[in-house]
Amino acid sequence: MIVPVLLVAGFLGAGKTKLLNHLLAHPDGRRIAAVVNDFGAIDIDAQLLGAVSDGVVSLKNGCICCSLQGDLLRTLSSVIKRDPAPDAIVIETSGISDPAEIIRNLMDPVIFKVAPLETVVTLVDARRLLDEPALAQDALWRSQLRAADFVLLTKTDLLEPGERTRVEAAIIGDKPKAAIFDVVHGAVAPDLLFSRDLGAPRALPSRAPMASEPFAAVTWTSQAPLSLARFQAVIRQIAPRTLRIKGILLFTEHPGQPILFQSVATRGTLAASPPLPPDGLTAQLVLIGREGEIDAGEIDRLLQTIVVD
Repeated sequence: MIVPVLLVAGFLGAGKTKLLNHLLAHPDGRRIAAVVNDFGAIDIDAQLLGAVSDGVVSLKNGCICCSLQGDLLRTLSSVIKRDPAPDAIVIETSGISDPAEIIRNLMDPVIFKVAPLETVVTLVDARRLLDEPALAQDALWRSQLRAADFVLLTKTDLLEPGERTRVEAAIIGDKPKAAIFDVVHGAVAPDLLFSRDLGAPRALPSRAPMASEPFAAVTWTSQAPLSLARFQAVIRQIAPRTLRIKGILLFTEHPGQPILFQSVATRGTLAASPPLPPDGLTAQLVLIGREGEIDAGEIDRLLQTIVVD
């Protein structure tokens, strides 16, 4: 059983708990376990989240990037062993945590084997960044920003016309080519943050579409033999126009060994996968991108070229 981990970072008051609250209240059929780090003796965040989920574990009175490292790893081990096991684990850091240190802790080989860190998102309070321009020079704030696969802007509803451009310029100045999205009241597409276990698909509960959700998803499957070399060449063409790609594939170069491919922003990996693609498929792939920038027809045409004649 492999349980992906989502790490949520951001400065104090950026809106991390609101985001986690929304994910727990709208899990899209996933069992989500949350690990919340409160830097204090009272676990306020865990209390706020208790109304939407009983799967919240609090790590309090310390920071998981330093004094609570051992507690975090022990907690993850315990959460993974739950029956039933969660489909995903969300770690909400305290506002004073440095994600770089936490990421290093999560690279523990024993943990990473069963709970791999899949995505890091950093929330940025757009209003605060404009009101406190010195924040952009803060070493911790910059480390939180640089660790992110995606940057989520909060409080954008408090901006005046033209101010968002200034906020984005400040972020890009420290993190060029950052993937930046606005988040209102914590609402963000769950598939952007963590992907469903492709080896065990399930029906999703209905939900109203989010008005601010500028994403599109494309799925691709195949029952034909596939070439790994061709796949890698095609991915180099597709990846720059997508935000996330994840799938399980069987390639002729590695008979009988399913391969898990994952791409988040500009980072892609290939690794051995325990489960086979379902229903006799040789590939089951999900691609997510911005609406208007991801073309299902073009993706299908390119991926058909990886089929071995």
